Amino acid sequence: MSHKDIGIALFVFGLLLLFIWAARAFVQARRHERAQAAPEPHTELELASEAAEELEVAEEPESEVAEAAEPAEPEPGKPAEAAEAAEPEEAEPAELAEPAEPEVAEAAEPAEPEPAVAMPKAKPKVEVARPAAKPKGKELKTGLRKTRRGFVARLGGLFRKKRQIDADLMDELEEILFTADIGVRTSEALFEEVKLALDKRSIKDADAVWTTIKQKAADILDVDAAPLAVRTHKPFVLLTVGVNGVGKTTTIGKLAQRWADEGLSVLLAAGDTFRAAAVEQLEVWAKRVGAPIVKGSEQQDPSSVIFDAIRQAVKQEIDVVICDTAGRLHTKTDLMQELEKIHRVSGKALEGAPHETLLVLDATTGQNAIQQANLFKDAVAVTGIVLTKLDGTAKGGIILGICDEMKIPVRYIGIGEGVEDLRQFKAEEFVEALFTPDEEA
Repeated sequence: MSHKDIGIALFVFGLLLLFIWAARAFVQARRHERAQAAPEPHTELELASEAAEELEVAEEPESEVAEAAEPAEPEPGKPAEAAEAAEPEEAEPAELAEPAEPEVAEAAEPAEPEPAVAMPKAKPKVEVARPAAKPKGKELKTGLRKTRRGFVARLGGLFRKKRQIDADLMDELEEILFTADIGVRTSEALFEEVKLALDKRSIKDADAVWTTIKQKAADILDVDAAPLAVRTHKPFVLLTVGVNGVGKTTTIGKLAQRWADEGLSVLLAAGDTFRAAAVEQLEVWAKRVGAPIVKGSEQQDPSSVIFDAIRQAVKQEIDVVICDTAGRLHTKTDLMQELEKIHRVSGKALEGAPHETLLVLDATTGQNAIQQANLFKDAVAVTGIVLTKLDGTAKGGIILGICDEMKIPVRYIGIGEGVEDLRQFKAEEFVEALFTPDEEA
């Protein structure tokens, strides 16, 4: 071989090396561009495992190109074989690398909406905290324990001792009834009911006498009157009256809490301007209930305070207005005249007001409660009774005398200190709890 042939061979060999170097550089540049354009593999794996598998399939041809390009360098003494091996490698990078780009894009595109679908599923469920259950208060039977141990317990002892009806039983029955704190008129009504049943021979033993008295008591307490319905007017104006110390202001606060719990808006009117402690006590209840309160200056005309309260309730569309009033002035005449004035002024502030006038009585006063009821009934149109402190006295039987003489329904009874212990009165339920003997007895 001549020197000229050797020079030509070296020149060709150099061109081949340059071509191989250029091809490898082109492949690496394309791979670098795809790596920058394509999403990072770990992001695609988190979004969709299916897209990651397709990426791996797309990258396999590139690795094959790299492996095929490396042995393309000619071995010594075999330049022709190197040239033959290098020439077909030129087309492979372009043919294999080009399809890889659309495959990556196609794999990534369907994976994009997937997080939006999955996000609501992964969102933690928000649990709304339930309010704690409110206390139910005392059982009615428990609240009436002391009352039941008064004349009811004496009647029970009488009927257990004497099983047969005779003159002695009737004498003892009359004594128990007329010495009980239920009022003379009511005692006479109960006794006459028993004698009438004896005349009709519908009573044959002591148990029948007990049943007759129980039924008559239920009839007395079941006064025929429309129920107290605060939703019939807006605002519903409630006037509360009663002497000092009977629990009038506390009753107002408990009623406000009860109606606020039922979803009604309540406004309090501090009409007892003659006793500073009454206004302060009502303010405490107003804050506790979250209710607005209208109050005046000390010694201000109570009727003007209540007038302003009713007009404000009309303007603000309040559901219920509860008005406190004075329980004691210099004389009974002054008190009654003041209550009459409040009643008139309420009607001027809102036609038809007050819609209910509740008289609050203390059960511990016994028969004095009947005298108070008659006094207030003469001054204002009392439409309902609230009897408080039944849990603390054996004189609770006076409720029979009040209903029998006044013919006014009992709306609520107080059997404890809690708000829930101001119970709506139900005659049948009350009689059942009152005449049920105690187990320890």
